[in-house]
Amino acid sequence: MLIDKLIQKMGKPGYRVDTALSTWDIIRIMGAKGICLLRGIIYSIRFKKASLPLFSGRNVRIRFAERITSGACLTLQNDVTINALSKKGVAFGRNVTLCKGTTIDCTGVIRELGEGLVVGDYVGMSEGCFIQVRGAVRIGSHVMMGPGVRIFSENHAFESSDKLLTEQPTIRKGVCIEDDIWIGAGATILDGVTVGRGSIIAAGSVVTRDVPPFVIVAGVPAKVIKDRKADLGEDYTTVSLEG
Repeated sequence: MLIDKLIQKMGKPGYRVDTALSTWDIIRIMGAKGICLLRGIIYSIRFKKASLPLFSGRNVRIRFAERITSGACLTLQNDVTINALSKKGVAFGRNVTLCKGTTIDCTGVIRELGEGLVVGDYVGMSEGCFIQVRGAVRIGSHVMMGPGVRIFSENHAFESSDKLLTEQPTIRKGVCIEDDIWIGAGATILDGVTVGRGSIIAAGSVVTRDVPPFVIVAGVPAKVIKDRKADLGEDYTTVSLEG
């Protein structure tokens, strides 16, 4: 009960530890969390602005940490990589979790810095997510990302056949993920896309155009298969949304 109250006080109302955990399990988990907290305190000193607690796992690699701001309860699990070099930096809200192997890459070449990344509150990025920040990327609050989700905010022009593709300009429209979104495992979101509030992107989908609010999209390229506000039918159950 003490642990439940502690976690709830950190911004997760109604949180309950699974009763199947033994006392020894809890001691081990809390010990590991304590070590992550100590690492997080060290990282927070390097950030432009950070609210504690901040938790950091092993092998976390952060470049240009002075361009990062974070709300309380930011968790960076093992092997997270963040390159925050960008015009407007990286801003994390409260209770954001980047799971093992997640990468945020704000700038590829120094001749053209990325714009920046804003992440809202209560956002979870599962294992192996990749966010390319060239155009501006905004992720709202209460967003869930399954393992291997990829977001790209840059494209390449290819209209001229007289020039090499590498010599043609880049296009940076940016990506906006609104509040209350579930993005399934392995989904890809491309530059210029806005995902409307309350929508779900099925696992493995490739999103190339805007997603309206409160719909479910699936496929390559992704298309609307269901309106969440309509009655659920059999076609909904045939699409995997795992992740």
